[in-house]
Amino acid sequence: MRRALSIAVAQPETAAHDVAANAMAHAAAVRAADARVVVFPEMSLTGYELDADVVAPGDGRLAPIIAACAATGTLALAGAPVPGPHIGVLAVDGAGARVAYAKVHLHHTEAVRFRPGEPAVIEVDGWRLGLAVCRDTGVPEHAAKTAALGIDGYVAGIVHTDREAELHGERARRVAADHGVWVATAAFAGPTGGGFDRTSGRSGIWSAEGELLAEAGTAPGGLARAVFIP
Repeated sequence: MRRALSIAVAQPETAAHDVAANAMAHAAAVRAADARVVVFPEMSLTGYELDADVVAPGDGRLAPIIAACAATGTLALAGAPVPGPHIGVLAVDGAGARVAYAKVHLHHTEAVRFRPGEPAVIEVDGWRLGLAVCRDTGVPEHAAKTAALGIDGYVAGIVHTDREAELHGERARRVAADHGVWVATAAFAGPTGGGFDRTSGRSGIWSAEGELLAEAGTAPGGLARAVFIP
């Protein structure tokens, strides 16, 4: 039988284009979270800066996150522009980093530079977690195609304005209702690029029944943590 899976959603303060500083903030969040999996917002390593340089899995600036994951036994799911180029998710653990996912449903402004990816799943301690980035969560077809791969949870990094603070909860409850899976959403807090001067925060975790289990506040630096039960 699978053991319970502790998961956290983090919304670190992010400096535009400053991967080194942002990696330090990610590492601090990993150490504070006390969780097996920590999910970060869309493009969390660069800010939502569509002209940001690609962050390769072997980038030396990721070393603080790798070290934090090695010390805590954590898998960090960090957002970044990745080779392709894609808007991607880097899976970081004590052994290093790899590209785990590329955003499927791009906004028109994103599609000028980035290419769409395909639905993907990552396995952690026997749990199959479907991955998503922001707009993916608003397209029911994405959750359906991801669920068809066989998932226990659906985890996403997003950026929403403060006026859209309820949106990721609505989408999380819909995914839980449609597919009977746990949902974790890491939302940006604080200003970032792309016109997101005021973002929502309120990262959250929902049960497979759609119950809100944990929620961060609206300020940068917040964390929320819960445990997925088999």
